[in-house]
Formats: sequence, structure tokens, C-alpha cells
Amino acid sequence: MYRIQDILDRLMPAESIEQTVDGLVIGRPDEEVRGIAVTFMATQAAIEQAVSLGANLLISHEGVFYSHRSDGNTLKEDPVVWHKKHRLEELGLAVLRYHDGIHRETPDGITSGLIEELGWQDAVCEYQPASAVLELQAATLGEVARLLKVKLNLPYVRFTGDPLMLCRKVGVLVGYRGGGELAIPLLREVDLIIAGEGPEWETPEYVRDAVYQGKSKAIIFLGHGPSETPGMKRLARVLRVAFPSLLVHVIENEPLFHWI
Repeated sequence: MYRIQDILDRLMPAESIEQTVDGLVIGRPDEEVRGIAVTFMATQAAIEQAVSLGANLLISHEGVFYSHRSDGNTLKEDPVVWHKKHRLEELGLAVLRYHDGIHRETPDGITSGLIEELGWQDAVCEYQPASAVLELQAATLGEVARLLKVKLNLPYVRFTGDPLMLCRKVGVLVGYRGGGELAIPLLREVDLIIAGEGPEWETPEYVRDAVYQGKSKAIIFLGHGPSETPGMKRLARVLRVAFPSLLVHVIENEPLFHWI
């Protein structure tokens, strides 16, 4: 029998919990774990699905209440937040936020998950704290974009750059790491950045000007969730090994945006 505290101890040793957003959002550490569901975002739909799968612990990478650091108290009068909190209590579903810990792994567990999902482990040249640099077999930007779309089962990807440009050296920046502060210096050593998201007026505009100047540079935005979901799937595999008697489910969120 495992309790929620056992999961906490495995993911967040006592010496690692300072200065982190990680922790139990709702629930009791002494509660017995009957099943675990792992997801990128604890959406209302993911909450209901976790319970339907028999899980009473949901591990979410991102915040439950629409802010990186919020526990929901700043929006406690909001009807959507109230309903979500009330439903969690009604269902008896504990929610554990696990964000910083997996990013602090060496290499970053979320970055590793995306690279493993793409089958690019052997192409990694270097893992940096916030990125990875890969040497791929030469392909055009358009071909890489289509490959990502298929392998990650995405409805679309967005890119800036010449679709006929050949890409060999690639930088990977998951989540909200596609901004200029991280991505532009990396573009000095790679042809292509594959990122989750970032301000559109920073790196994409840099790439647009670089292309106009005749330089071979490009960026692909996968979306925040699609870039980090593979890392949470990887976490589920780790938990299955660590807690073999527990069922560990993966809940993949529906696409956030629609397109016409």
C-alpha cells in the first residue's frame, strides 16, 4: 500500500522543495493511493477522466488555477475557480503539481521526454540546462514541420522561415522557452529552433529579419502543451517502475485552440 506522501517523497525529496511551485494542491499526504493519473494540465475534463479511470491522485505539470504560482485563493470568488475546487473536493481527487522537479532533472525530464517521443535520442549533441542541441540528418524545414505534426499527432504546427531551407543542427526548447532571451543566442549555433511557445514579437521576428538578410534560420512553435506532454508521459513510465503495484494512467489534453 502506498500513500500520497510516498509519491511526494519519490518526486520531491525534502531537500528539493524550497523555492518551488511543486506540491500537493489539494488532498491529504496520508491518503492511500488507489491509482495515479498524469497529465500536462489538470483541466476540468482531465479531472473527470482521472476519476473515471479509478485514480484518486492526479499529477499535473502546470498550475490548476490558471497561473504559474496561484493556489486559487487570489481568484476564489471567480465562478470557474470555485466550481473546479468544489468538484475536486466532491470527487475526493488529490492533485499534485509537479513542474520544477522534472525540469531540474539532469537532463531536463520534459526535454528528454520530447526527444524520446520523436526518436531522436541518438542525435543529441548536448543537453544544456534549458535546451538540447541535436544534429539531424539534413531535411527541409517543411519536412521537419510535417514530421513533428505526424509524430506528435498535432492538428497543426506554426513556423517562421523558408520551408525549403535545409536543417541540420537543431535546438529544442520546451514549454515557454521560445522567447528571445533563450532562443536568439541558441540560433547563433543552430539552423532551427523547435520550441513550445514564446512571445511572437521576439524570436519569430528575429528569424524573419534573418531570412530577409539571407541567413538560414527558422523556428517551429509546437504549442506549450504539445511540447511538454511527452515529458509527462515519460514521468508516467518512471512511476510505473517505482510503484509497480499501482495503475498509472496518462491523460492527454484535447487541443486548446481550434482552427478553420
